[in-house]
Amino acid sequence: MLSSPNALLWRGLLAVVIGIVSVSWPGITIGAFVVLFAVYAFVYAVMDGVRAFSSDRVGPVLGWLLLAVLSVVAGVSALAWPGITALVLTLWVAAWALSTGATEVALAFLRGETAGERALFLLTGLVSVALGFVLFVRPDIGAVSLATVFGLFSIVHGISAVFASSEVRRRHRTQPLGA
Repeated sequence: MLSSPNALLWRGLLAVVIGIVSVSWPGITIGAFVVLFAVYAFVYAVMDGVRAFSSDRVGPVLGWLLLAVLSVVAGVSALAWPGITALVLTLWVAAWALSTGATEVALAFLRGETAGERALFLLTGLVSVALGFVLFVRPDIGAVSLATVFGLFSIVHGISAVFASSEVRRRHRTQPLGA
């Protein structure tokens, strides 16, 4: 489903829009990342609290309550110290970019794709690896720079997904029905 032409097209267009917003308003983007992380932590705190009281044994109750407290602390810390949170999120994005980029580079060589699709996987993978490497080497570049680089990455990745959608659509039209 994720490789269907429509899914690739919509994913690509969404990435381009997110990229444009990130490049245009990097401060807002980083603030949104920090707040989103805090909301994520608070939601998990509530879910862990619910799990704690749905168990009939003491051991799991204490474990789930401890996880809930840690999630609340993480959410409050993110809102109280957004700068440190942005630095940690920068390192997290670096790890994500390296792992997804390496996977895309591997897919360029492992899948039975056309030359155009291979080139797109390779291009987006190398851009992602470069982003991750730069963020790990220089995490002090700041969250605003991350938002700008993330925006540029999203634009490139989104455009490549739109082109991949076009390539998949073209390939489906030229293949015989039984193939």
